[in-house]
Amino acid sequence: MSFDGSFTHAMVHELSQTVATGRVSKINQPYANEVVLTIRANGHNHPILLSANPTYARIQETQIPYVNPPVPTNFTMILRKYLQGAILKDVTQAANDRVVHLHFTARNELGDQQELHLIIEIMARHSNVILVDQQSGKILDAIKHVGSDQNRYRLLLPGALYITPPKQDLDDPFQGPREDLTDTIRDYPNRDVLAHALQQQYQGLGKDTASALAAALHQPGDAAHHFQAFFAGFDEPQPTLTISPKGKTSFTAFPYPTDGKTQPATTLSGLLDTYYQDKAERDRVQQQGSVLIHVVRNELKKNRNKLKKLQRTLADTENADEYRIKGEVLTTYLYQLTRGDTSVTLPNFYDNEKPLKIALSNQLSPNQNAQKYFKRYQKAKNAVSYVTEQIQQTQANVDYFDNIMAQIELAAPKDLIDIKLELQEGGYLRDHDHQKKAKKQRKQKISQPDRFTASDGTLISVGKNNLQNDKLTLHTAKRTDIWLHVKDMPGSHVIVHAADPSEQTILEAANLAAYFSKARESSTVPVDYVPVKRIHKPNGAKPGFVIFTGQKTVFVTPESALVDQLAANNR
Repeated sequence: MSFDGSFTHAMVHELSQTVATGRVSKINQPYANEVVLTIRANGHNHPILLSANPTYARIQETQIPYVNPPVPTNFTMILRKYLQGAILKDVTQAANDRVVHLHFTARNELGDQQELHLIIEIMARHSNVILVDQQSGKILDAIKHVGSDQNRYRLLLPGALYITPPKQDLDDPFQGPREDLTDTIRDYPNRDVLAHALQQQYQGLGKDTASALAAALHQPGDAAHHFQAFFAGFDEPQPTLTISPKGKTSFTAFPYPTDGKTQPATTLSGLLDTYYQDKAERDRVQQQGSVLIHVVRNELKKNRNKLKKLQRTLADTENADEYRIKGEVLTTYLYQLTRGDTSVTLPNFYDNEKPLKIALSNQLSPNQNAQKYFKRYQKAKNAVSYVTEQIQQTQANVDYFDNIMAQIELAAPKDLIDIKLELQEGGYLRDHDHQKKAKKQRKQKISQPDRFTASDGTLISVGKNNLQNDKLTLHTAKRTDIWLHVKDMPGSHVIVHAADPSEQTILEAANLAAYFSKARESSTVPVDYVPVKRIHKPNGAKPGFVIFTGQKTVFVTPESALVDQLAANNR
């Protein structure tokens, strides 16, 4: 289900009950198109996310952690100026449209009361978050500025008069059904066609909602009653996550007819956290890590091409003995050769049964042709050791960047900071922040690994990138702790902070190692484990690379539910 007008209705109802009359205590903008207002209400802090992300636009309370940028944006500073300490009076929706108004009362610099609206318009790529002075109707600022060259109907710029989005000539379904509802059902006996017709008559119906409504209206009984009962479900929601037979997930305010599996949630906001956590995080990582992804992909391509050339060169060296034999045969039969010949067939005293055909250069003398083959033999012989060493180094680089790419794919936005630092220190990524260089600021601290708690209370740490892995394994962990890593595949270093953990704890830690690796979507994943004292880092090895001996191996299938449970145990 999309975040349509009907789901917006249910979310507005939930937020009104949760945060209305609360006070704004914090305002942050962790991502370019998303704002988080922390509202203190009923003795609890409620982080309210307003997202104008083109793909994941929504409003909800969120418990997903985020990292704020070191310098707040101009929009953040405007919101703090006007809304810090403000009281949220109400949360309303414009008809059944995807436009939500947060009504605030605040005090200006003179101490006078000021009415402000923070408006979120959930409209795909046109989504926006806009702060409006209610008295003047003017825009104080917007998270996305829209000029006349982009939209002739209205400006979304500071100082411009706020104009509501164009209204659709459709009925609000929460005001009741139209008088011709029975006729509509009769005219469109096909359920899919009826769903489309309902979308043309009623505001805020996504495709899934319209299909579910059509199914309800096709049931025996009074159609108007079915209509009202359906929309009453949005006022008393039963948040539901649905997993289709093909594995596609969707969210609804209450169970819709489906062939898939359903999973209930406590609140609509909790439902959205479950649905969007991985999707939104992947999108944020792709946006914020685009430069890192580009650098790593280029390095991978360059090293893979180099590896292919080296392997071809090594294959050529296998012909070294053939060059030597041709040189010796030519030297033996020089008297039979004439300058200008392009080839010659001579007896092969290494293989008496098969004559040897030898290509010649007509620009060289017979002796020079023989010496040419000896030189090619010597060159190929000398190249073996060099090429073998280069293949090993290049393969190590391919493995390293493949590991970095896997870490980016599994990373949360906060993990990208360490990966960026690692690439800068390795000379693969330039540091364009000249001010930092000039000020010679202290070396950036490596972020902390993720922490989990096993069922028996044992602490487990998981490194999410190479710098975290090195620090965790080589400097933080005790020699008696247990180290785990997915076998022969990029993944996180996992430390069980215990000398003799239970078998259950080992399996839970192994599940974490498999989940935070390239094998996340696999089953029966081999995971090695060994005491930290048997871990060694070779001199000059790249970040994250270690060697070990005496390991044992367990096989697990990564389970996201278990990961969530172990994370919850640590809270």
